[in-house]
Amino acid sequence: MPRAHRNAPIHIPQHIIQRGNNRQACFASEEDFMLYAKWLKQYASEYKVHIHAWVFMTNHVHILCTPLQPNAMSQMMQSLGRQYVRYFNFTYNRTGTLWEGRFKSCLVQSEQYLLQVYRYIELNPVRAEMVAEPSAYKWSSYQINALGKASTLCTPHQIYLSLASNPTQRQVNYRALFKHHIDTKLITQIRNATNKGMAIGNDKFKIEIEALTGEPMHSKKRGRPSQKP
Repeated sequence: MPRAHRNAPIHIPQHIIQRGNNRQACFASEEDFMLYAKWLKQYASEYKVHIHAWVFMTNHVHILCTPLQPNAMSQMMQSLGRQYVRYFNFTYNRTGTLWEGRFKSCLVQSEQYLLQVYRYIELNPVRAEMVAEPSAYKWSSYQINALGKASTLCTPHQIYLSLASNPTQRQVNYRALFKHHIDTKLITQIRNATNKGMAIGNDKFKIEIEALTGEPMHSKKRGRPSQKP
């Protein structure tokens, strides 16, 4: 069966998730994390993708990014995946695949959902009960977006920049978004949209994306279609 077409229009943010095969560990040392981040930066720059937020978990990764040219996101992830698998297999004397097939992704409506996806990504270690606060997890973008840690990987999105006109107040306002956990319904929406390669946004956004890509962005209702009398 041919692969489904991936919808990745330029200048529209995308949420990416890639899991280890059978949910096996993809990172086993600090050096693994550092090299993955290094190569993500390298290929994001090469293929013109802005990286806004990320978290590298033990057996999967989340990335929020915006491609600036056609096919940029796929090229970035393919190159990153191949480079990292070569390193990982050589380092740990293993062979075969590391990732669970292709990465999954969804389109994100900037105005209403982008900051929610920032939160969803950076709160991952908290939901996994690895840390009590997102600031305690080293391998995410939270320390950059919320605390002002310098980064050459992160490119702030305009919606993030609009939180305040100066960096200090912007970080204060960003941290305020994390005072409460994300609603479980929204978590489900983000997960479903990502797993199905669709869009997270309101109906107007989904209709615009359908017109742009020619692909459906609304989930089909289960069950038999209703019979007209």
